[in-house]
Amino acid sequence: MNDPFKEAGRPRKVLTASDEANGRLDAWLASVLEGEFSRNRIKALIEQGAVSLNGKPILEPKKKINAGDTVEIDLPEPEDPEPKGEDIPLEVLYEDADLIVIAKPAGLVVHPGAGNWTGTLVNALIHHCGASLSGIGGVKRPGIVHRLDKDTSGVMVAAKNDIAHRHLADQFADHGRSGPLERAYQAVVWGRPRGLKGTIDAPLGRAGDRTKRAVQKEDASDAREAITHYQVIERFHEKPDATALAALIECRLETGRTHQIRVHMAHIGHPLIGDQDYSAGFKTKANLLPDFAKSVVNRFPRQALHAFLLAFEHPRTGEVMEFEAPMPDDMAELIEALKA
Repeated sequence: MNDPFKEAGRPRKVLTASDEANGRLDAWLASVLEGEFSRNRIKALIEQGAVSLNGKPILEPKKKINAGDTVEIDLPEPEDPEPKGEDIPLEVLYEDADLIVIAKPAGLVVHPGAGNWTGTLVNALIHHCGASLSGIGGVKRPGIVHRLDKDTSGVMVAAKNDIAHRHLADQFADHGRSGPLERAYQAVVWGRPRGLKGTIDAPLGRAGDRTKRAVQKEDASDAREAITHYQVIERFHEKPDATALAALIECRLETGRTHQIRVHMAHIGHPLIGDQDYSAGFKTKANLLPDFAKSVVNRFPRQALHAFLLAFEHPRTGEVMEFEAPMPDDMAELIEALKA
């Protein structure tokens, strides 16, 4: 492998395939450039015409690589890693010099990442809070001490200075076991969980997809403790045998894992209505509903999950503060349709 060098104009990296080289061009580059570019990024560079094989531009990521081949890559200009402020409306529930509490709408990504470098809550907070926003959470996550999935609505708090960030982050890391932190969610699920209340204690880990989670055995290498407490609030289309087609439940978290409520409810056979990742096998359930309810359920665009309550200790005053976000219109419409 040759060292990278710069020609006039754009920087360029030149590589020579070793005697062991074989297989697809994108796979080989991903192995050689591990830590510099992801395979998806390499594939995109090839398709953009930024890669040449033995002096000829290549547009096919699956092109075969052979020993002795010379590969040249026009390196992209480095991306600015620091998010910029954007004038995105925020529903502010409370704000002072130390923190801001907002009601996040469904569809808003919390922090920048692959495929969502702009239009995030972080971009909105930078615009709203200016230089006061804490940077302890990292360049791409300033002020963020917890998160909600893109399509989950509800209450969130963000820190506006480093001291507040540390204090709030410690509370979320403790999950309310020894302090006043409290998080409660409303969810609409298929069926009705057994009993009016229960606890799901099932470790979670990756599900073969970096974005999805699944219940794992306790001794699995990536298994992490996950505990969800739920209570049935209302049942819809209940039958004489005490079963129901759907239910509104309230969930309170003892841990805070990625997709925890969504995976846990699916695990016990009651996935969230609208959940595209964990309720695929329940889509035909809508056919059992009256026509109006069926149409509302079928067009519901997201998992029916709303973080309606958040309580925490104020990092400066020590006061326990509690905030609630009203149920968003789409979930309220869904529930009204199921009541009909």
